[in-house]
Amino acid sequence: MMNVLQISNFAAMQSNSNQEIQIIPILLIGITLLVIMSTAIILFFYFSRKKIVKTELEQAQQQIAHQKELLQTTLMTQETERKRIAQDLHDDISSKLNIVSLNASLVREETITVKEANMLGGKIVEITTTVLESSRRIAHDLLPPSLDKFGLVAALEELCDQVESSRKFTVHATFQYKEQTLPNDHELHFFRIVQELINNTIKYADAKTITLSLKSTQNTVHLHYQDDGNGFELAEGKKAKGLGISGIENRAAIVDATTTFQSQPHKGMSLDLVKQLN
Repeated sequence: MMNVLQISNFAAMQSNSNQEIQIIPILLIGITLLVIMSTAIILFFYFSRKKIVKTELEQAQQQIAHQKELLQTTLMTQETERKRIAQDLHDDISSKLNIVSLNASLVREETITVKEANMLGGKIVEITTTVLESSRRIAHDLLPPSLDKFGLVAALEELCDQVESSRKFTVHATFQYKEQTLPNDHELHFFRIVQELINNTIKYADAKTITLSLKSTQNTVHLHYQDDGNGFELAEGKKAKGLGISGIENRAAIVDATTTFQSQPHKGMSLDLVKQLN
């Protein structure tokens, strides 16, 4: 028979064995939870990273699309400029030079009298003078000398003076623009936009007053233009080719600026163009 000590040892061993048996499921549960948590963390980072990559890819695609749109806008604007220049060259220079050539060939005829030769010579001088004036105007339209030499404000002041000299318009101009805030090519686009707006006012608006302001701050460049003319329905105005609104919007897109047109029939029109600076 087992003595008391043996019985005690056996009971202790039995108790330890039972405890070990109870610990094993706890360990298994802990390991399982740890595996689940690790898997969850791995999946979380995997899907988070996947989402980040997807977002970055979408942003890159949007940027590429924006660059493509900007390139198309630039090409459209350049093509419009080429057509305008080609038309000016044809109308103002080519046709007149053909007349000069014809008159010059007549002067060389043996049967021509001195009086006729002098008359043809006078016509040649008159036409060539007109051609020279036209060529200067076309060159000025390509790149205004005042813009190239003195900057955007000087070019706009000259443009306003030319409009007021017609005595058909009163121009209220305010400039608080720090020169070279914008790159030279952007300043040219701003000038062209104002030029187009003034042309529209002269041709279509039947206005009396033009208000123009250009202001630069640390963060923005703000151009405001307004006339008191006939105005138009915006939806119809944007479709009309003569108003050149699409060209203005194209130039604004090239310089990454936003445009806000406001107009109603018989209530004039206004444009606010804002360029955010980096």
